[in-house]
Amino acid sequence: MWLSFIEQVLHLDLSGDNEAQFADTVTSVMLVGGADVDRRQFFAASAAVGLAALDLPDAEAVTRRANRHGPVAVGMGEVAAVRTMTTTLGDAASELGGGHARHLAVRYLTVDVKRWLDGCYTEKTGRELFAATSELVHLIGWMARDEGNQGLSQQYNVHSFRLAAEAGENELAATALRGMADQAIDLGHVATAVRLAEACEQRGRKLSNPKALAYYRNTLARATAADGDRTTAARMLTSSQAAIEHAPARPGQSWASHYSHGRWAHESGMIHAKLGDYAAAEELLHLAMEIHGLDRKRTRAIVLADLGQVQLKRGDTETALATWNDFLTCADGVQSVRINDGLTNIAARLPGIPDSPAAQQLGERIAARA
Repeated sequence: MWLSFIEQVLHLDLSGDNEAQFADTVTSVMLVGGADVDRRQFFAASAAVGLAALDLPDAEAVTRRANRHGPVAVGMGEVAAVRTMTTTLGDAASELGGGHARHLAVRYLTVDVKRWLDGCYTEKTGRELFAATSELVHLIGWMARDEGNQGLSQQYNVHSFRLAAEAGENELAATALRGMADQAIDLGHVATAVRLAEACEQRGRKLSNPKALAYYRNTLARATAADGDRTTAARMLTSSQAAIEHAPARPGQSWASHYSHGRWAHESGMIHAKLGDYAAAEELLHLAMEIHGLDRKRTRAIVLADLGQVQLKRGDTETALATWNDFLTCADGVQSVRINDGLTNIAARLPGIPDSPAAQQLGERIAARA
């Protein structure tokens, strides 16, 4: 299935003598990265691509590449370099949006990291290198999605999952599944989202990291809420809250360990909004903004856009307009499809607010950004 999936998404014929050259995950993700750099391939997002991630991983992937001759000797220093670059690029993207520096991340993957993956290393180092590469690939997928390139994002997320699974890293694998589930919800592939979220939560049960548990359970809550399964959504929300209440405030080293109390409050608030409990939603969104702070411009702006929407649905029109004005100020300079969606949603709602000078002024501010 994995080989046929690669053929499908990359439009390659991998039969015959070419099969061994192209069948592994490393080669496949480098092909995706190369097509991304050269902008020569369009990838469409689909439910089938997301479900392809759930095929059994290649248990021998690292072993086959370990202890062979390569262009460079690779140790933990190179692994640390990949993780440092991923953190640095991720910090910039979190602040300014995925539209910043994504192609820099892709070139780092396809040039520096490729050379190390093709190098000479022990099996232990290989597993660490695969795991670090999975984190970088996941970040690139997140950046692509934040740019609005959904199909390309999906390809990177599938490869991030497989690299993590091949490295034996349950948390990284679950986080990649979480990204695919979250994206599937936004794309309207609800049944696929539920299946991916279930697989994510099941992997998460093997972990002791409370932030990871809260992260994955909230993902399943969001998917089941979108599917109309209020019972499971409510149960997962309660379980997620129990986990985050036992989580340390400071972020850890892993992606899931950066799931803050503020992000939990934001996501939980929007799940409550989906379930129709706007009072609980507003309380949690205020908690995200006022108690936990949310120190990234992009994140604060997204929460403000959502908060204004909830306030409007509760009939508090003037407060919603003030919140949306704060959103516009905070969103200045951020390149993210989430910000663009927020602007579009607000602009669509303003004509429904009659005889409001504040609404007219807000509309003029939005128009001036175009």
